[in-house]
Amino acid sequence: MTRYANYIDGEWLDGPTFSRNVNPSDVDDVVGEYSQADVQQTARAIQAARKAFASWSLSTPQQRFDVLDRAGTAILARKEELGRLLAREEGKTLPEAIGEAGRAGQIFKFFAGEALRLGGEIVQSVRPGMTVEVTREPLGVIGMITPWNFPIAIPAWKIAPALAYGNCVVIKPADLVPGSAWELVKIIAEAGAPAGVINLVMGRGSVIGEALVNSPDVDAISFTGSVSTGRSIAAKCVETGKKVQLEMGGKNPMVVLDDADLDVAVEACVNGAFFSTGQRCTASSRLIVTEGIHDRFVEAVKARLKTLKIGDALAPDTQIGPVVDERQLAQDERYIAIAREEGGTVFGGERVAASTNGFFLAPALITDTTPTMRINREEVFGPVASVIKVKDYEAALATANDTEFGLSAGICTTSLKYATHFKRHAQVGMVMVNTATAGVDYHVPFGGRKGSSYGAREQGSYAREFYTTVKTAYVNA
Repeated sequence: MTRYANYIDGEWLDGPTFSRNVNPSDVDDVVGEYSQADVQQTARAIQAARKAFASWSLSTPQQRFDVLDRAGTAILARKEELGRLLAREEGKTLPEAIGEAGRAGQIFKFFAGEALRLGGEIVQSVRPGMTVEVTREPLGVIGMITPWNFPIAIPAWKIAPALAYGNCVVIKPADLVPGSAWELVKIIAEAGAPAGVINLVMGRGSVIGEALVNSPDVDAISFTGSVSTGRSIAAKCVETGKKVQLEMGGKNPMVVLDDADLDVAVEACVNGAFFSTGQRCTASSRLIVTEGIHDRFVEAVKARLKTLKIGDALAPDTQIGPVVDERQLAQDERYIAIAREEGGTVFGGERVAASTNGFFLAPALITDTTPTMRINREEVFGPVASVIKVKDYEAALATANDTEFGLSAGICTTSLKYATHFKRHAQVGMVMVNTATAGVDYHVPFGGRKGSSYGAREQGSYAREFYTTVKTAYVNA
């Protein structure tokens, strides 16, 4: 059994214990044993980052470009290998996993360029002879806590901008899927990142996450995960004066209007709701359908779901892989049962026997639901979508906005009028028209409103808002 150590101050160091990384497609397949850091090792990683910041923060944009560009090149060259590892440890189908690995490489390439593009302003003062300079500087040490559903893309879109703008990083990947982050950190180190600039501490959030959040030597926390954990982190960061960025849950609506192209609507909804096993914060978990197209839409979605191949993520014909682990599978089944108890009609949602011993669940489409049912209020995070029948566009928009979340929303319509109105009035951070709510580009901002997000946006040039601080300097000439 191969063992994988933490990476601290340029060294690979074993922690006191190890945890098995198990393949959700085949629980008899163990990817490896990954070191579990403790509070002492986490403190050592933080101090290494603090020490390295003194020089890395003053490195030239070209130095930072070179490290990130080399890392991006290496990731893209190895995307099939990295994708296979990702599919093994998380359960994404192999094409999706390779695509995610490729995206990580593109993110590093993009932020290599951002290191060279960071600018400032020179403005005239209201006082004669005075010039005002506005510049951006790195924050310091960034603690990162990443989730299991995008085990290489999300670490990439946090690490790359942090390093591009001159910060140093301590990252704690999700305990379920440490392998992809381990490989990513190794690539960054081999690309020339100096010791202490990037540090990896694997293990439990209750140990490492707490240590990062509570440390006075960590200047900012970037977190992606559950709402409850995010709110707890935010409160603690306020107490210690840390900058904080949170990406949390979603209960994303997809509106389907009577005038929608039925084929387009079905593909958008099936992709958004069920691909990646529905384990995306941007998944279309509420399908809000106007009454004129409702029955045809439901039957067409059911027919499409019957064609989907569920099984081992590495099998070439698999379209829906496994749920990530036994606990998540139990949660999915519990919500399906609750929806049935509250009056919903369930199509699918049963465990599936496959050629390997994994956590396979047929996609569940739940009809005859109302907006107040728990299936329409709480995030399931699995291949489960509910249908809400509404009278018209106005009712659809009101239902779409009737949620504590506000990450992503979509609409399927051939009406420019309704598409334009929905883009403006949907209370979310991202809107999709005639395409799935899941799936965004790496060079544009990502994030939501209300209970879904807190703090500055991630990705694209907007990432500089979180990873830098603004300085205003006055010069009397």
